[in-house]
Amino acid sequence: MSACINSVVIVGAGQSGLQAASSLRDEGYDGAIYLIGSESGLPYQRPPLSKSYLDSDMAVDELHLEPARWFNETRVELVAGEHVESIDRQGKRLTMTSGRSQAYDHLILATGSRNRALPCMSQPVDGVLSLRSINDAAALKSRLAGARHVVVIGAGFLGLEAAAVAIAQGCHVHVLEATERVMQRAVSASMSAAFQRHHETLGVQFSFDTLVVDIHSRDGRVSEVELNDCSLLPADLVLVAIGVLPNSELGATCGLEVRNGFVVDDLLLTADRSISAIGDCAAFPYAFDDNEIIRLESVQNAVDQARYVAQRMLGNVQRYDQIPIFWSEQGGSRLQMVGVARGADQSVVRGDPEAGAFSVFRYRNERLNCVESLNRPADHMAARRLLQRRLSPSLVQAADVSFDLKSLLATATEVRS
Repeated sequence: MSACINSVVIVGAGQSGLQAASSLRDEGYDGAIYLIGSESGLPYQRPPLSKSYLDSDMAVDELHLEPARWFNETRVELVAGEHVESIDRQGKRLTMTSGRSQAYDHLILATGSRNRALPCMSQPVDGVLSLRSINDAAALKSRLAGARHVVVIGAGFLGLEAAAVAIAQGCHVHVLEATERVMQRAVSASMSAAFQRHHETLGVQFSFDTLVVDIHSRDGRVSEVELNDCSLLPADLVLVAIGVLPNSELGATCGLEVRNGFVVDDLLLTADRSISAIGDCAAFPYAFDDNEIIRLESVQNAVDQARYVAQRMLGNVQRYDQIPIFWSEQGGSRLQMVGVARGADQSVVRGDPEAGAFSVFRYRNERLNCVESLNRPADHMAARRLLQRRLSPSLVQAADVSFDLKSLLATATEVRS
């Protein structure tokens, strides 16, 4: 690291921000580190909020990424409950809403994302919740205990994970989705169909190509959800899970390029070489898709990018080129994904969808770019290694469950992007 970098400020105390601070220390950085988070309390994990925390007696401190003593031991100053209002790039100083300011030599933006709001709601309604923070999860957990009719708006990962928990707790659950199938933006039609069958077996009801036009209340509490076909669904609890937006408004205050997130190069640096961006808020060139700009919402991506930036700041100047990994637990079924299927034009199924254990290998221009696995962890592990090395089994090989995918690691010809 350059000798002039005596202080690093990290904006965002989520998974990527905390990992950046930890990795800097692991890599030997000895200067000052300030970790600024908008939430009070210690940094915590978000994935369990819609799964194990929601469905168990997990204590809040089990969610913490590090105990309080870690910050003293590593000399990382946690500035909790503060929101960064502006960045003075020329003066290398940021200002918080409290009036506090902080100088930096290098700034890491790890501001994450926030939930999309339901368009038809102009004001809050009691019993209509979202799930992003630990406080959101605690509120949802409490309301589920007394709920009878739960409506989940959005059939993405988070909505389906929460729906599985709600149905297991004895609620009547109806999931509404604006598109044609579950997880349409993320997975293949074959995988969507398998998860829809799985949830319907559990008792979840679905409505597709459906929009919510109004939320009705009675005595100040949600009572019904009105749909675009004029039908009404009874609801004493509504979860809005219609996706997220990157927290990149700071870019407008200081002239950084923003395009569905802070735009960075293959070193995860913005046009200002004193500022990096990582995690959900970063739009970066994806090395495995002709360097097309992409933004990913993944814990693994956030962690990998944080580790990479720490290593880069300590002298490793190779480009960022990790393959993203995603996973979801839904009512006892585990979905694992590696790669991104953007532009996929062919796919093949490996295994038996009816048995609830199969993978979908997805290709673009005959090159493997994504593998989705339902309860087939061996396929997932092999796919991670294949994609990282840019190796592509043929469609016939991928479909043949007797074919050893790992054999390609030693014999197949690499297909470069």
